[in-house]
Amino acid sequence: MRPMSYGQGGPQSQWDPWKPQSQQPQQPQQPWSGGGDEGTPDWAALAEASETRGKRRKLLFIGGGVLATVAVGAAVALAVVSANGRNDASGHPTQAPSVSLPDSSPTAPSFAPTSAPPPLDPKEFISSAEKDTAPLSPATLFPGTRLTMGGTVYEKGATGDTTSCATATGGSLPKILAADGCTRVMRATYTNGDIAVTVGVALFDTEAQAAKARKQTDDHSIVRALPGKGVAAFCDGATCRSTRNAYGRYAYFTLAGFTTGKNVTTKDTLVFRAGDDVAEFTFQQIHRRGQAQASAAANQ
Repeated sequence: MRPMSYGQGGPQSQWDPWKPQSQQPQQPQQPWSGGGDEGTPDWAALAEASETRGKRRKLLFIGGGVLATVAVGAAVALAVVSANGRNDASGHPTQAPSVSLPDSSPTAPSFAPTSAPPPLDPKEFISSAEKDTAPLSPATLFPGTRLTMGGTVYEKGATGDTTSCATATGGSLPKILAADGCTRVMRATYTNGDIAVTVGVALFDTEAQAAKARKQTDDHSIVRALPGKGVAAFCDGATCRSTRNAYGRYAYFTLAGFTTGKNVTTKDTLVFRAGDDVAEFTFQQIHRRGQAQASAAANQ
């Protein structure tokens, strides 16, 4: 009898799972040979093969990701070390390469350049009679009944206004004012205790005239003291302290002393302070006049 054939591959010995010496026949590993009908697929074998391939692909992806992460981490670490001044093999510091990154900030809108007109200069309006046209009197230049400077209160006494500049001044000043075109002198007196200060403001048509008059004055160029309205005569034969200044078309002078008739010495610091306070207040009033006119002109 001829041996039984088990497909291609020649005669095979019969395999008995209960006999240790017997061997399992080697069959071709085909998903379609499932031990039943050879025309039916082995679905269990197909599922197992697909799962095996999926696990292998996942392991490859994980391994590749780890390698990529390690590579990026090494690059970042190298860049940080280089940026911190790592030395190369020769001992010289290395410099990290410059990397330009795109700007992620939003682009600011662009506008056409505009040019606002420059603010008007207040001094321009008080430097000539042509522009200095606002109402002017002792009441507007020396308003109120008192002034406070640095915590010191000064009571306002008499005021005066004249177009005869010589009658309101003394010493060498009348001649100077007349020669340089003085048109008006306004005065006011302020007191603090027994100290009195008279300020006189001389007007000119131009700033140049006022500056010239101020330059020509000396220690004998004084404004006359203005007593009255509760203020006794002062600086009439006694030594007093005087100041001289100019701003715009205005030249202004102060004369400070004691209402008791006492002479002023360099030790009488309160008299010096009173004269400086009234002079500063007068400057501020002239400047405010310029500011008011400049503001009015800008709003027209």
